[in-house]
Amino acid sequence: MAHEHQPARDLPIDPDLPAAMDAHNRAGRHPRWDVALVIAAGGAIGGALRYLLNLAIPHGADGFPWATFLENVSGCLVLGALMVFLLDVWSPHRYARPFLGIGVLGGFTTFSAYTVETAALLRSGHAPTAFAYLLGSVIVGLLATWAGIAIARRAAGISPRPS
Repeated sequence: MAHEHQPARDLPIDPDLPAAMDAHNRAGRHPRWDVALVIAAGGAIGGALRYLLNLAIPHGADGFPWATFLENVSGCLVLGALMVFLLDVWSPHRYARPFLGIGVLGGFTTFSAYTVETAALLRSGHAPTAFAYLLGSVIVGLLATWAGIAIARRAAGISPRPS
């Protein structure tokens, strides 16, 4: 493992930064344009991937929004795995989490489409589909996150944490 686990209260806001630098950045004394640009680049990639998936799996106003469901669930799976590698396996890198976690996965997943599609299903009289989508996305997303963490820990040879 790259580093030992710390209690949440001991971690800096950005665990990729040393505590002194993190405190300096929180005070607003150091603009982070480089990180913002990395996030924007990742977001462009993630957004383009989401667009392509929506083209590949279109849905009508009354159908189950499979593309958004798959985007959000697969994003949860990948994010769970990614965080294991970023926080427990790989050495910290200034741009890894902002680019991959915030940018690419943030651009690929979409809470706004999820809520708009749920509302559209409700307005069009498809309440059972809307509620299946609403609850199913949350439940399957949580399970996917857990699976991503478990798969990544196993792949990295990290034993599960005690409960």
